[in-house]
Amino acid sequence: MKYFFAILKRIIFGFIVLYGYNMIAVNFNLIIPVNLVTLLLVSLLGFPALFSLSLLYILVF
Repeated sequence: MKYFFAILKRIIFGFIVLYGYNMIAVNFNLIIPVNLVTLLLVSLLGFPALFSLSLLYILVF
């Protein structure tokens, strides 16, 4: 049960980080969609995943 709450806390924190990033990045047109894949990446890998997703978005689009 403790492990479940730890994972849930990381997912909620990942959602807040993605939402906060999108609120800032909307001015620069660098929005990362909040979906299951991006949420799991940011939840499990943290800020390096957010940086990598941003860099990937810049390089592809």
